[in-house]
Amino acid sequence: MATIEGVSGNQYVPGTKDYNDVKYQYATSTYGKERDLNPGLIVQPKTKEDIVLALRYAKERKIAVAVKTGGHQYSGASSTSAPNIQLDLEESFRGPEDRTIFQKDGKAYARTSVSWSLGEFNAWLTENKLFVPHGQCTEVHIGGHVQTGGYGQLARSFGLFGDHVLSLETIDTDGNFKEITKATDPDLFWAFLGGSPGNLGVITHFTIQAHRDQDYNGSRGMKALYFYDTQTLKRLVDILVEMSDNDDFPRNYDLCVSVLSSAFPLLDLCPGLDEWMAREHPELYGKNGLIAWPRTIIVYAQWVPFEAGDVCDMSWFDRIKEGSDWILGDSDVEQKPMSQLTGDWIFRNVREFEHPYVKRTYTTNSRTLAKDGWADWVVDRIDAIVKPEHNRCWLSAQLQCFGGKNSMFTRNADNGTSYSWRDTSIGCTMDCFHTEETKTRAEDWQKVNDEEAIGPNGVFSKTDRRVLWGSYGDWNLDAVWNCYYEDRAKYEKLQQIRKAADPYGIFTPNPFCVKRAD
Repeated sequence: MATIEGVSGNQYVPGTKDYNDVKYQYATSTYGKERDLNPGLIVQPKTKEDIVLALRYAKERKIAVAVKTGGHQYSGASSTSAPNIQLDLEESFRGPEDRTIFQKDGKAYARTSVSWSLGEFNAWLTENKLFVPHGQCTEVHIGGHVQTGGYGQLARSFGLFGDHVLSLETIDTDGNFKEITKATDPDLFWAFLGGSPGNLGVITHFTIQAHRDQDYNGSRGMKALYFYDTQTLKRLVDILVEMSDNDDFPRNYDLCVSVLSSAFPLLDLCPGLDEWMAREHPELYGKNGLIAWPRTIIVYAQWVPFEAGDVCDMSWFDRIKEGSDWILGDSDVEQKPMSQLTGDWIFRNVREFEHPYVKRTYTTNSRTLAKDGWADWVVDRIDAIVKPEHNRCWLSAQLQCFGGKNSMFTRNADNGTSYSWRDTSIGCTMDCFHTEETKTRAEDWQKVNDEEAIGPNGVFSKTDRRVLWGSYGDWNLDAVWNCYYEDRAKYEKLQQIRKAADPYGIFTPNPFCVKRAD
């Protein structure tokens, strides 16, 4: 396939030296053979004009364009197959002019490009004593992240990353530069933020309202580590469920419980842990001085004040930290500016395990998880894959409370974005990594989870409620639309917006997108 004349950025075609390295993304390990993730051309634009040339080229040849910023989409939706093109924006907009902070009327705002990783974006805000809610994977890039929500530790207290967007700077299918706001184009603004990521146009920059540290003095958090133990996990999940089932639980608190199989690179998650482990558990180090990282439970707990009279209930932290083996920092519960806490919650490793995976992210709106026995069930299921030694399967699980009538995740339901399932009480991610030889074991384990957790008799959710950032299963989104959107009316509205925004099919590079209306 020929390259595009006039493009100033790099271009790669199959068979050239660097093509295979450039096309690689998170999903390649799992779907590199099953799904054709081999673009006919990869373009790394340096300018907006390069993007216009690529879109014009695609339009003239009636081919499609996939948009990638970091390539972390679990199903591979930021890639495509030949003769289609992939626009790789990871290095496109990283100059001084591509991120700016300004303040007006006592509020802070940030304009940023999509080309920064989440780790870079967080560090920049922290330098300026600002923060926003966002996810926890350092190498996720914020272009895709903002369109799929930006779910993370602060979801109850502050909502989603995407809830803070004020404007989107885009390039449409005809190469026009447009700024989209809730006032200027409410339908397209709504669809971009939660509707069909990457399938409505190319976002190059966006502006958000940020929060200032000085407005939340007294915020505190705790990152605790526990060596894996079934009883400890059950106690922690019981606390999570108690919080989730209580619709009146205060907005001030956020809690996330993670479970990681042995061999997880814990130093990327817990800086300073190595010295403590060497001192307290020398038996874990081999003759070569390298540690065999054990199975662990990691807890993130946070409290933030919103009003002058807010007082932290320290007994909540005390219950959580009971029996912990290691806690980050100089004290059990550290009082820190919120911008620094958001950095503490980031996973600093590129991916959890260097293996293919069978992914699951479930959500539920249940308020009867304790009565229904979900805590016992999920602990048993986690134990079944984590506890056996040398089973060649590795779990990365994350259980987080999102809901309650005081939660900003819930209260932001009608704020002009289209993120689904705002009535969620708990999100449950259970990703099982495996070797080629143990793929069937991982699939069978997840099959039981699907059968027992989801459906009319499911212990977790009576309906199948998935999220676009954590997609799995059928790659044809139109065939499983009801798993990602609350009702047919919402899906059909997105179809109509897609039809108007993508009349030529340029932004339809693979099946994982809202189908354009006929």
